[in-house]
Amino acid sequence: MNWSRSRLAAVFYFLVAAPATLAVLSALPQHAAPQPPASEIVLRLDPAQSMVHWTLVSTVHTVHGSFSFKKGTLQLDTSTGKASGEIIVDATSGNSGNDSRDKKMHKEVLDSGQYAEVVFRPDRVDGKITPQGVFTVQVHGLLILHGSEHELTVPVQAELAGDHWTGSAKFSVPFIDWGLKNPGNFLLKVNHAVNLELEMKGSLQEPAAP
Repeated sequence: MNWSRSRLAAVFYFLVAAPATLAVLSALPQHAAPQPPASEIVLRLDPAQSMVHWTLVSTVHTVHGSFSFKKGTLQLDTSTGKASGEIIVDATSGNSGNDSRDKKMHKEVLDSGQYAEVVFRPDRVDGKITPQGVFTVQVHGLLILHGSEHELTVPVQAELAGDHWTGSAKFSVPFIDWGLKNPGNFLLKVNHAVNLELEMKGSLQEPAAP
């Protein structure tokens, strides 16, 4: 009889205590998987909708041409300005509309058979990045051209809208001063810097969890 009473008491205690224990446990902080900071955004470039336009001034005429992007992904922290990722341009896609001039550009200046990519790797962004809307910033990083690294700051105007983004940039690259061959000659003098204009479009991606 005493054994039955003890067993009933134990069952009664369990029925009363279990819900209370669960309630206490549910109120404790939960250790969920770490999430990426809310201030981080990821921009993925769409090469099919993006282009690099270039202009080279000489004493005889001004040459216009283009390059295609290969791919690009940028990670930006809107609170600190820290940036990472890379944008890759296909050096072999350089085109000015003149076969003999383009052949000389690829063989003697760019040496695109050996250096097939031009890569920009950002490390910081100066200026306010807004989660939606238009903003203008200065993007600092390293440009890898013809196998050598050069510090570069690019002024960029961008717009974030929904799940996509657009951007544009205008700047110059002193390619001759950076060691690339001067395409000019005794009669034809060219500017030591090429002017670049970037048109970029792409999608906004969810940051990867750490």
